[in-house]
Amino acid sequence: MADKINYLSPEGLEKIKQELVNLKTVRRREVANKIETAKALGDLSENAEYHEAKDEMGFVEGRILEIQEILKNVSLIDSGVTEGVIRVGSKIQVESMGKKKEFTIVGSNEANPAEGRISNESPLGNAFLGHAKGDKVNVATPAGTQTYLIVDIM
Repeated sequence: MADKINYLSPEGLEKIKQELVNLKTVRRREVANKIETAKALGDLSENAEYHEAKDEMGFVEGRILEIQEILKNVSLIDSGVTEGVIRVGSKIQVESMGKKKEFTIVGSNEANPAEGRISNESPLGNAFLGHAKGDKVNVATPAGTQTYLIVDIM
C-alpha cells in the first residue's frame, strides 16, 4: 500500500516541526515530572493524578508518532498558479447562490474551514481540483447538490 502524501505549506511544515520539538523537549519532560510527583503520593491503584499523567503521556507520545509519520511523506505546497488549473496550494474565488467565497486548497493537516482553508481530501476541495476559471463544479452536500462557479484562481 502506498503511503499517503501529506501536503504542507512551508509555514505549515515549520509549525509542525516546532510542535515536534516542543513535544519531545518540553512536554515530555513536564509530563514525566507529573508522573514522578504523582508516584510520590503513594498507592498508584487509586491515584487519579498518576493515571491522568500516564494518559497525558500516552497522548504526547501518540502525537509525536503522528507527526513523525506526517513528516516521512511530506510534499511542500507551491502556492503559485499552474496553467490556470486548481491544485493543492491554489487560492480560488467561487460563487454559489449569488454569494462569493474564497478558499485555499491545502492538505488535510492544515485545513481550517472557518478560515477558508479547505482540504484537498474534503468533498468540496476535491471537487475543485483540476478545474479552471469559468468552470462550474457540482458538489454533493448534505443539503443536496450545490453548483459553484470558479470566478478566479489567484
